[in-house]
Amino acid sequence: MSIVNISAYKFISLDDLPVLRERLFARCEALALKGTILLAPEGINLFLAGSRAQIDGFTETLHDDPRFADIAPKESLSDDVPFGRLRVRLKQEIITMRLPTIRPEGGRAPAVDAPTLQRWLDQGHDDDGREVVLLDTRNDYETDLGKFPQAVDYRIASFTEFPAAIAADRARYEGKTIVSYCTGGIRCEKAALHMQDLGMEHVHQLEGGILKYLEQTDGAHWQGDCFVFDGRVAVDSTLAPADVPMPATRTDKDRDA
Repeated sequence: MSIVNISAYKFISLDDLPVLRERLFARCEALALKGTILLAPEGINLFLAGSRAQIDGFTETLHDDPRFADIAPKESLSDDVPFGRLRVRLKQEIITMRLPTIRPEGGRAPAVDAPTLQRWLDQGHDDDGREVVLLDTRNDYETDLGKFPQAVDYRIASFTEFPAAIAADRARYEGKTIVSYCTGGIRCEKAALHMQDLGMEHVHQLEGGILKYLEQTDGAHWQGDCFVFDGRVAVDSTLAPADVPMPATRTDKDRDA
């Protein structure tokens, strides 16, 4: 597999969006990359594919901007480019939640890395002895393809439904350690901050999401495939393209990195 697929995001205040859009579009076009870059006042969210040389060329350009110097894209491989074209879009949010008070740039909720989460799941509790509750923040058609089977799944059709779902179910989590997860980290980062704002305790997010979990562990406790927002549809536990049909209810309202 010769095509490198990258995804990355960063919550950071951006006030030069039109100029930044033109600069990133021109660089991607010069490198013949395909995929999507989302830009908003709260940050950047990107999904691109190309050869190793093309991807490395873009990453160098991205890191030349001090605001993005610490971005470390997640990678997976495929035989073909899973995008039909290049898009660089300006949006109100890089992941739509419609709660403007949630600003991850101001401080993240605690994160747990993949090996630590696997160890917690193996032993049945966190390092303080609390029961661990996994919370899937993705859409229903994503969880249908794969999930941690013991996770709470609200069967939401869009991330904008998450705040109401969690507010109605807070009692479930009392005295327990909560680990929110999503495909690449962006949704569970906002979700964890929102839960903290609700006064919920022992809230964590899975660092790097499902993709980082599958990369850094043997995939134990995960079941099925992981939906991705491109032509591959999903990747398996080895991060190789999975042979699954496109869900009929797929929407691009929620993109994850």
